[in-house]
Amino acid sequence: MIEDRKITLGPGLVFDVFLAGPGDAPLVLLLHGFAVSRHLFDKQLPALAEAGYRAAAPSQRGYSPGARPDTTRHANYDIEKLVGDAIAMAEALAPGRRFHLVGHDWGGSLAWDIATRVPERLASLTMLSRPHPGAFARAMREDPDQPHRSRHHKAFQEADAVPKLLADNAAWLRTRHAAQGIPPEATEKHLAVIGHAETLEAALAWYRARGRVYRDIGKVKVPTLFIWGDADDTVGRMAAEGTAAFIEAPYRFEVLAGGGHYTPDQMPERVTALLLEHLRAYPV
Repeated sequence: MIEDRKITLGPGLVFDVFLAGPGDAPLVLLLHGFAVSRHLFDKQLPALAEAGYRAAAPSQRGYSPGARPDTTRHANYDIEKLVGDAIAMAEALAPGRRFHLVGHDWGGSLAWDIATRVPERLASLTMLSRPHPGAFARAMREDPDQPHRSRHHKAFQEADAVPKLLADNAAWLRTRHAAQGIPPEATEKHLAVIGHAETLEAALAWYRARGRVYRDIGKVKVPTLFIWGDADDTVGRMAAEGTAAFIEAPYRFEVLAGGGHYTPDQMPERVTALLLEHLRAYPV
């Protein structure tokens, strides 16, 4: 059973969190990315609980109504604060203990950063559709196709981005989800969270706070699984395959044929199986 909890990390920071599994079991913290929500892991949470883990999927800063500081102040959504939220969430749920970290898209960006900051806290790292920042930066320079794939990064910083994304019953989001293999019922769950101007402004504040600068975080020394769908419209093969050069630990790269950017929704059984294999290989 999935429990819907509110966890307070500080003043004005009350996060909505899906929890599943025994409270004293090894923690698996799952961080969602943009254009979706914590519902991205709806299929993985019960499977993780059944396998003996404590799975937690928070609705991140700005996505949780109780953790939505002023979106006009970009400093409120600086990556330092986003990373801090995730580390504080892990500490609240598994104080002083090592844990497994899973990140998708923007949640993956945070997860890469966390892995280089506190590697001693992580038993394993699982990445979904987000190459290492070093590999991504290299692809932006050397792969003629990657800047085109990433053109939305600039568009999301425009002042009128929110009304454009929500126009015609969120047609842009619905079209993207369908093109990348998200089932319609999953899209409705995500839009129940992000299909509102207030939430979407906060979600885009992540991009606006970052600007166009990509951080150099160094190499990762945590056992890592990277799952990439070869039909991902935002991440090309060069960036995905190039990630291996930035891992100084056991590394597994899994390519899902026909997989889009949101494989936990699109191919839940395959993603869950790979995730469980990885977690079992590196116990807490």
